Amino acid sequence: MTRTAFGPVAVLGLGAMGAGLAGRLLEEGVQVRVWNRTADRSAPLAEAGAHVAAHPAEAVAGTSAAICAVADGEALAAVLRGPDGVLAERPYPGVLLCASTVAPEEVVQIAGDIPRILDMGMLGNRDHARDGELRLFIGGEDQAFNAALPLLETLGKEVVHLGALGSGMRMKLLLNLLMGIEVQALAEATELAGACGLDRQQVLKTIAGSGFASPVMAFKSRRLAASRFDEPDFRLRLMAKDLMLATKQAAAVGLSLPLATAAAETHVRATEQGLGDQDCAAVTRALAPKPGTDT
Repeated sequence: MTRTAFGPVAVLGLGAMGAGLAGRLLEEGVQVRVWNRTADRSAPLAEAGAHVAAHPAEAVAGTSAAICAVADGEALAAVLRGPDGVLAERPYPGVLLCASTVAPEEVVQIAGDIPRILDMGMLGNRDHARDGELRLFIGGEDQAFNAALPLLETLGKEVVHLGALGSGMRMKLLLNLLMGIEVQALAEATELAGACGLDRQQVLKTIAGSGFASPVMAFKSRRLAASRFDEPDFRLRLMAKDLMLATKQAAAVGLSLPLATAAAETHVRATEQGLGDQDCAAVTRALAPKPGTDT
């Protein structure tokens, strides 16, 4: 089977990752139908040849697969079951790939309405999505996975079938848990350095070049050095959501995760301070000393 032997494919949700996935498919010669709640994000993809749909039901019409890449469980429910949603009139006959990071149980609940569904945890950023360099972690039945495999191999450099539906989301939550803790640790070290009189730039350069830094810490150190958190790679409010989901998963199985709980609380507080639509590295602004604090 050639890479373009499948299609058309619908992409629902054109945030950083959804737009990257749609762009990748278009570059590979796949017919793409897109929908986004705010239509302006569709314009670049329309220029590249995508069909822009007025609502999700129109987007999935005649497609062999649909990728949902919306922000959260509430948005996913609206796309699937809302007015003009994917399931508004009939079951979806293609393969639905849930790329939205939601509670694993939500994906399992959806399976009652869709014969073939996979949950897809994505490791990478918008550039990886656009270039087909994602690592994809998939949960779902073998039949649905095998049907979607040519599409998945177009989107990712590595495709791992983890097992039962919900497995992809669980892996994604674990990965985001690590990312949230690592970035907060980097931010805390940097804020402590500045408060103690060390040069922030030198500290960040030292950390990024040390054996202590993970690749994501080295990457985020550049944002912290520039104090530039606009045009986010991953929005802080989404990190807060995923950390909260991870702590709920832990509680459900009787685990206490002190680091994850603390990171979730900090990210929620940062969101409440108005930092939610900035890059997740902006968590550093929730750690800065309050005016009048002795340092």
